[in-house]
Amino acid sequence: MTPQPQPSWRKPAGMFLIMVLIIVWAGLVASLSPWVGDWPVLVQALFYLTAGIAWIWILPLKRLLRWMELGRWRG
Repeated sequence: MTPQPQPSWRKPAGMFLIMVLIIVWAGLVASLSPWVGDWPVLVQALFYLTAGIAWIWILPLKRLLRWMELGRWRG
């Protein structure tokens, strides 16, 4: 029998960083609501869609998830 591999510390650390990133980003975007609330509804929707998807999920989390799995920041 071969010994079971030990779980990596990167996954819990990465999950913690993801939670911190989401909380900080949500606070930042929510702090902009007094100004964004004055914009037309469609412009607001585009802003929140872009702020919610592109900036939090695609750009920073791509590298963080890669680091959690592979142990390096770049492919």
